[in-house]
Amino acid sequence: MAGGLIALDDARDRLLALARPCPAENLPLHLTTGLTLAETLIARRNQPAADLSAMDGYAVRSADLPGPWRVIGESAAGRPFAGVIGTGEAARISTGAMVPDGADCVVVQEDVAREGEQLTLTGDGPAVRAAHIRRAGHDFAAGAALAATGTTIDARLIALAAMAGHGALSVHRRPRLTIISTGDELVMPGLSLPSPAHIPASNGVMLAAMLSALPVDCTVPPLLPDDRATIAAALDQHSGADIIVTTGGASVGDHDLIQPALADSGGTVDFWRIAMRPGKPVMVGRLGDAIVLGLPGNPVSAYVTATLLLLPLVRKMLGYQALVPRTSHAMAGEAFPANGPRQDFVRAVWRNGALVRLSNQDSGALSALHQADALVVRAAHAPAANIGEPIDYIALE
Repeated sequence: MAGGLIALDDARDRLLALARPCPAENLPLHLTTGLTLAETLIARRNQPAADLSAMDGYAVRSADLPGPWRVIGESAAGRPFAGVIGTGEAARISTGAMVPDGADCVVVQEDVAREGEQLTLTGDGPAVRAAHIRRAGHDFAAGAALAATGTTIDARLIALAAMAGHGALSVHRRPRLTIISTGDELVMPGLSLPSPAHIPASNGVMLAAMLSALPVDCTVPPLLPDDRATIAAALDQHSGADIIVTTGGASVGDHDLIQPALADSGGTVDFWRIAMRPGKPVMVGRLGDAIVLGLPGNPVSAYVTATLLLLPLVRKMLGYQALVPRTSHAMAGEAFPANGPRQDFVRAVWRNGALVRLSNQDSGALSALHQADALVVRAAHAPAANIGEPIDYIALE
């Protein structure tokens, strides 16, 4: 702890300890992408349910090889041959069709010649019994566990669930999230600014864009002035959310009203101020069942703290296994000075396979944030890193 500040790892642990995966609900398969299984996925059927041909050709008895055969019928996908293949007999068969009773291998069509109902072998024929046949249950059997609780659902898992007999899945529901931006200086993006003292509100749209890669229900209400009663009323109005994110006003200055407004609404503060740069004035609290995460107003600070705190919190509520962004290793493309008592996240770009810092590290510099390829992670009190020495970084997408 530096000067009463909480270390980032401790702060994140305390924040995540407040959360648990959202309750389960059943959703149709096409609505489950990106959510996580709330229970183990169990196969309801065998796949395949019967022996199926893996090739176009003719179903025969291996004992009759190398032929010739008399073609007595056809088995097509969805329209199986109803008879039984006897000695010297064959049935035309297509890929995915059921292998007729009596047959135990498939001769591919490239290896035979047919004249009328007579079939003769012209190639090598099948090398083994059961050649070109997908056996019943070859992929999975009824009752098999196909995916564990907590598995993130993607297109492949949806296809697997459908084939296993499921039309819906039990999933952790989408977290409900509200983003509240406060500040007398803010004006909605695209509108004329009343004066040079005003700025476009970028945090709300930025955070909503960051969250768009995750399955969440996100609400962005109108901008709020620096008015304690107005902010308290907005917190009350959105107290049914799982997460309330505020930007700006999370510190304790005369115009930093999030904490007193939260108290007016009956909420509590768990902690505030983290030993990190940018992003020190972060606040975490509760309002009923909602977690309140107060992010800084400076847009770079809001982006970095959302990356390190908000997104892991949402992933926790979704039931994800991996929560925090992955830290990788690279070479320093320039000297990084020794760090002070706060963990530093330096905006950097790749140059000749190494990372170099951007010259503008101001917490309001969005052009530099846009240019950045990575956040170089400098631990509190880290010694200087010289050119070519290893450094840690978090890739920015």
